[in-house]
Amino acid sequence: MEETSTMPDAAVPGPAPAVPPTPPVPLAALLAREDLGLRQIAGPQDSATVIHWAHTSEMADPYPYLLGGELLLTAGVHVPEAAGSGTYFDDYVSRIVEAGGAALGFGVAPVHDTVPRALVVACDDYGLPLVEVPPRTTFSGVARAVWQLMAQARHTELRRVTEAQQSLAAAAARPDPVPSVLRQLAQRVGGRATLYAPDGGEVASAGRMPGAGGGGGGGEVSGALAGLVAVVRPTTRGGSGGVKASGGGGGPTPSSASDTAAGVHLAAYALGTGQGFVLGVAAPRRDPGDHTIASVGAVLLSLLTGEHQSSTGAARSSALVRLLLGAAPEEVAPLLGGGERWVVVHARPDGPAPDAVTASALGAALGSALVDVDGDVVRVLVPAGHRELTVQPGWTCGVSAPVGSHDWASADTQAGRALSRARATRARLVRHGEHQGLTDLVPPTEAAAHARTLLSPITANPALTETLRTWLSLHGSWDRTAVALSVHRNTVRQRITRCATLLSTDLADPDVRMELWFALRHA
Repeated sequence: MEETSTMPDAAVPGPAPAVPPTPPVPLAALLAREDLGLRQIAGPQDSATVIHWAHTSEMADPYPYLLGGELLLTAGVHVPEAAGSGTYFDDYVSRIVEAGGAALGFGVAPVHDTVPRALVVACDDYGLPLVEVPPRTTFSGVARAVWQLMAQARHTELRRVTEAQQSLAAAAARPDPVPSVLRQLAQRVGGRATLYAPDGGEVASAGRMPGAGGGGGGGEVSGALAGLVAVVRPTTRGGSGGVKASGGGGGPTPSSASDTAAGVHLAAYALGTGQGFVLGVAAPRRDPGDHTIASVGAVLLSLLTGEHQSSTGAARSSALVRLLLGAAPEEVAPLLGGGERWVVVHARPDGPAPDAVTASALGAALGSALVDVDGDVVRVLVPAGHRELTVQPGWTCGVSAPVGSHDWASADTQAGRALSRARATRARLVRHGEHQGLTDLVPPTEAAAHARTLLSPITANPALTETLRTWLSLHGSWDRTAVALSVHRNTVRQRITRCATLLSTDLADPDVRMELWFALRHA
C-alpha cells in the first residue's frame, strides 16, 4: 500500500512531535456529527482531546509520516492475519502514541467486519482514543468534516480576537488607560494581567491569578511569572531553563516568552525598545488567539508606558509648562533629555496622512519621543549625536543643521525647506547645509546685511520670498516648484514675475540668480 502523504524528510523522525498553530477540533465535536456515525470504542473519553487534522495511512509503522495531533484513519489493510495472537497491535499503537497521534479511526469494511479486539485492548492500554468508522462513512468524508469544524473554529477565534482588539483599543482611550487595558486583557484571557516596572515591581494588575485551586493567591504561579518577566526584560542577561521563547528581540533576550507553572500558561512581553516595562499574563489555558490578543495589549501598553519612562513623561510636561510660563528654550532643554545640540526633522509619509501611532513609530526610529503631527507632516526634535539619522522607509525627510536650543525655530525652518527640496528632487532625505561653498567665506553679519538690503522689496511678502527661494533651488523649474509649494504652476509664474518686477532685475541672468540665492541663504 502506498502512503497517501508525502514529506521530504519523512524517513527521519524528529525528536518530538509538533502540532501546527491552527485551531484544533475537539474529538467530541467530530463524534457528535450524526452524518458520520462515528463511535468511540476504546481509550479515554476526555473532552479535552483535540485533533489538528485527519490523515489516512495503511503503513504498518506510520510514525515517520505523522507530525502529531492527527486523527489517523486506517482500514486495517496492513494488519496480518495472525496479528491478534502476537504483539503487532501493541507495537502499532505504541508507535502512534510515540509520534503524538491524537486518535485512531478504524474503518469497518471492506477489509475487516469488526474492529479487531486486540486493537481495542492496545488502545485502552496506551490511552489512545479509538474511533469506529462505519461502512457508510468514507475517510474523505471524515477529513472533510474535520476541515469544516476547523474552519468554524478559525472563524470563531478570529471573531473573538477582533472583538478583543476593539475592546482593548477602547480601554486605551479611557481616562485610566493602563488599568483599563489590563482589566480588559485579563477578562479576555480568563486570568491575570500584570504590568511590571523596570525594577521588577508591580505597577498595576487586574484579574485573578489562576492555579492554587483557582484562588486569588497562587504564590507559586506569581513567582514563576515574575521569573519569566525577568527573562524578557531588556536589562536582563542570560536565560531560564524550561522557558520557550516565542518572539525575537534581536538581542540576548527574547521580546516575549512563554512557560507553564502548576498547569497554568504564562507569557511575558517586553514593552517597546529598552523601556524596561514588561507585561505578564497568566491564564488557565492557551487558546490559539490568546497570543495575538496579549500582543495587542502589549503594543497599547508600550504606547501608554512610553510617557512614564524616567525623565521623559513628567520631564516633558514640566518643560512645556515652563515654556508656556515664559522660560527660555535653553532653560527647559535639559529636561528633555538631550544635550546642547539638536536637529529638527520634518517628515512626510508616502501613504495617508500620519496619525499619532505612525508619528510615534517614526520618533522611536529616529531616537526621540518629541514628536508633533502637523497636518501631513511629522516634526521630530532629536538630540544631535545620539544616533545617525538615516533614510526611513516610507518617509521623505528634511533635516536641519545641528543647533543650540535657542535656535530651535530656525532649525524648524531649515527642516521645512529641506523637506520641500527632498520632495521636489524626489530624494528620501535632504540635510540643510551639507556642503560648504564660497559663500561661507563671507562673514555672516556682512552677508545678512547685504541680504536685507537686496531683498527688502519682497521681504514684506513671505510667499514671494519662499517661492523665489524654492524656484531658484530647483533651477527655475515651474512644475517642481509647484509640487514643492503645493500650488498651481501658474501661481508660481505669477509670483516669480512679481519678484522680478519688485527687484527690478532680470531673473533669466545667471549672475542675478546667484546673487539672489546668496542673499536668500543669509536672509
